[in-house]
Amino acid sequence: MRITAIETYEVGAGWKNWLFVKVLTDEGLHGLSEATLNGFIRTTAAAIRELEHLAIGQDPRRITALAKRLLDSVSLDAGHIHRTAIAAIEVACWDILGKSLGVPIHQLIGGRVRDSVLGYANGWYRAERTPEAFVTAAKDVAARGFKALKVDPFGTAQGFISEAELDLAHAIIAALRDALGKDFRILIDVHARFTEVEALRAAHRLAPLDLYWWEEPTTRDRQECVHAVARASPIPVATGEMYDTVGQFFTLAAGGGVNIFQPEPMSLGGIGNTLAVANLALAHGSFIAPHQSGGPVATAVCLQLAAAVPNFLIQEHFDAFNEEWARDLVTWNPRIDPQTGHLSLPDAPGLGIDLNVEVAKAHPYDPHAYLNIHEKGWEKRIGSRAPASR
Repeated sequence: MRITAIETYEVGAGWKNWLFVKVLTDEGLHGLSEATLNGFIRTTAAAIRELEHLAIGQDPRRITALAKRLLDSVSLDAGHIHRTAIAAIEVACWDILGKSLGVPIHQLIGGRVRDSVLGYANGWYRAERTPEAFVTAAKDVAARGFKALKVDPFGTAQGFISEAELDLAHAIIAALRDALGKDFRILIDVHARFTEVEALRAAHRLAPLDLYWWEEPTTRDRQECVHAVARASPIPVATGEMYDTVGQFFTLAAGGGVNIFQPEPMSLGGIGNTLAVANLALAHGSFIAPHQSGGPVATAVCLQLAAAVPNFLIQEHFDAFNEEWARDLVTWNPRIDPQTGHLSLPDAPGLGIDLNVEVAKAHPYDPHAYLNIHEKGWEKRIGSRAPASR
């Protein structure tokens, strides 16, 4: 079996864009993947085009060898975008391998250790930054069956946060806690906004509200900052979504203080590298909770891992809050168990999901749609914005 072509599909999804990838073979099988990277959809598509000559003609079932070829054959490592382009091809090859053998990917990486996984809602709030608006949105989350959600209540604060802004953030989380009850898990995404001192000040202020984790509390430029915060934080710290190498997670483990690793499979280079991080975390006594803010195909990638990785903690989930037509974009969508808040896992051969190309083509790329958390009112996730005047 040989790879004959690679196709890419850029899809506008309201307040964001998605990039889907199909790897075709000479035996009629194709593999599906996703390469969504906020604000860099067309850049990543171009990177895939730049690498495809290294994949065409290769056996897609020799996944590790092909991924290494895609990385090593380019003498300059192009970082995050390079890894995302590699992952797009690597995951599609796992899909092909599973289909060729008639088994899901999780069967190829050790088999099931669980039949479902706890999910937490994200992308659920498209509202004014007020306690009342957030509570209204959160009640819809709970009504859908979720038992956990993630929120960034900090507006556009960066570096330091005023007492008034911190008061508002506290009011939002306190209102959510009151409305959702003591057993509902509330996760805070800090989006790497604060200095070490401010991250700890905010964490101590919010900790009495019983928070599940404190995500990316400090700058992404210096990994050592997160260790200082994690050791002193009254809330467990989670981080890693922006890491694009396994070695960065080794440094995270060696630094101590963090026991929740957040690999993003599609920007880390794919399934193989994510498994390496999971095993590193296991040896460290830690858990993985993969980041996933892309589309439904990337969701399926994470859920294949959830099925087989023993130290898998919880899965981020945007899909339930995507545009309604997005359910028709793919052939499989996870179900939410309203009793447990767990997501179902894919079971069909390969990735367990396929793309409806006609639906993808009906929703073209929007160059003005992306998430900018430093833009006032970003919580509304209104998506497409008018081009800047010249």
